[in-house]
Amino acid sequence: MTQYPHGHVFYRKLTRDYPTIVRGAGCWLYDATGRAYLDGCGGAFVANIGHGVREVADAMAAQASRLAYVSGAAFTHPAVEEFARALAALCPGDLDHVYPLTSGSDAIEAALKLTRQYWAETGRSAKQTIIALAPAYHGNTLLALSASAREHYKSYYSGWLVEVVRVPAPYPYRCACGGTPPFCPACSGDALEEAIVRVGPERIAAFIAEPVGGSSTGASVAPPPYWRRVRELCDRHGVLFVADEVLVGAGRTGTWSSLQPYGVVPDVLVLGKGIAGGYAPLSAVVAPQRIADVFARGSGALLHAQTFSHHPVSCAAGLATLQYLASHRLVERCAAVAPRFHRAVAQLADLEIVGDIRGRGLLAGIELVADRTTRAAFARWAHVAERVTDAALAEGLVVWPNVGHADGINGDLVMLAPPFVVTEEEIEQIAARLRGALARVTSELSASGEAAGRS
Repeated sequence: MTQYPHGHVFYRKLTRDYPTIVRGAGCWLYDATGRAYLDGCGGAFVANIGHGVREVADAMAAQASRLAYVSGAAFTHPAVEEFARALAALCPGDLDHVYPLTSGSDAIEAALKLTRQYWAETGRSAKQTIIALAPAYHGNTLLALSASAREHYKSYYSGWLVEVVRVPAPYPYRCACGGTPPFCPACSGDALEEAIVRVGPERIAAFIAEPVGGSSTGASVAPPPYWRRVRELCDRHGVLFVADEVLVGAGRTGTWSSLQPYGVVPDVLVLGKGIAGGYAPLSAVVAPQRIADVFARGSGALLHAQTFSHHPVSCAAGLATLQYLASHRLVERCAAVAPRFHRAVAQLADLEIVGDIRGRGLLAGIELVADRTTRAAFARWAHVAERVTDAALAEGLVVWPNVGHADGINGDLVMLAPPFVVTEEEIEQIAARLRGALARVTSELSASGEAAGRS
C-alpha cells in the first residue's frame, strides 16, 4: 500500500491507501503482494478487451520503434490514416472524419468548440448556447465541466465556467412517469423542445447527451422513442446533436454505437475509453464531411490545438484494439453474455439498500437508497457509495462509485463494466463479491443508525 505523502506522486486522492498493481491479465489485476482483484469496471470503463493483450502491446512497440511522434499540424502518418479509416467504418450514418485526441474530456471540449466554430463559419455566430441534461457528466476540462451537472466538482470553479441551459435527463427510476407511457416531459423530449423554443433556436449551437447514462445516472436507459424525438427536434430547429459515447460507446452497450438500436445518427460523435482498451490515451471526435467541408472552405482548421492529437503510438494502439475487437468478435460477445450478466446482477435486488438495477450490454448501475419505497437517497455525509466501493475492494472486486445524482448533492450508486472477455464464472464472482460488500455496508449502516440517514 502507498499513501501520500510517501513518495513523490500527487495521487488522485490524497487520503487513501493505494494497492500497487504490477500486472494485469484478462479481467484480473495483481498487486505487489500477489493479491488478485477482479476488475468489475474495466478500471474507469476502459479495459474492454481485457488486460495483458500482447497484440496491442506489440503494435505499440512496433510503431514506437518506427515513429514515436510527429506534430499533427505538420505531418500525417500511416497509423492515423489506418486508425481513422477503421474507426470511420464502424461509425453510423455519414460520420466519417476522425479527429484523434487523448482523453474524453479533451474530445468533448473539442466537439463543443467544433459546434460553435461551425455556426460562426456559416455566418450564424449568435448560435453559441449549449443545452445539456441534468444529471449529466461530460468531463473535467472547463467547457466539458460546464456541460456537466456535477455540482460537487463545479463549486470550486464556478467563476470560470460558462452558462449552460439544463433540461431534466430521461431517468426512469426518478422520473414521474417511471419510463412508461404517458411519458413525462423529461422522458418524452418535451422538456428539450420547451428549452429550445424558450432560448430560441437562433442562439443554440448544440445539444449534448450520453445516449445511455454513464456514471452520472448509473447506466439509466431512456425510453426508446426519446432519441428519435431528440434527432427530430435537432433537425427541425437547426441544432447540432453531440452524442457523448466516451463511456457508453465502442461496444460497451452491446452495439458499436449505443444509438444504433434507435436508428439515430448524431451530428458529432465523441468516443474514448474503450477505443484503445486502456493501452494508450486515445479519444476521438467523429464528424461528417458536410461539417468538415465548412471548415475546409472557411478557416481551414478546427481551432483546437493539442500537442498529442493524431499521435502515432496512440493511433497504433487504437487500430490494434479495433482489430482485436473484430477478430475476436468481442462486441458480439458483449451482447451475447449481457443477459447472463444482468441476471446475475439482478439477484442483488433483494438487498435492503438496493433501490434499482439497470443498464445495457456489459454496463450496469446499482442505485443505493435509504428507503426503497420512497426512493429517498442517503445523506451525503453517510458516504455510502464510497463505503461499498471500499468493501468491494476488500472482497477483491473493483467497482466504480458515483454520487450526487438524486438532487445534485445526495445520491449513491456503484457501477459495473467488466471487460468483454469476462467469463460466466467471473460474472458470478462479480455478483457474489458485490453482494458481500453490500451486505457488509448494510450491516454497518443498521448498527450505527445511519440506515435512516436520508437526504
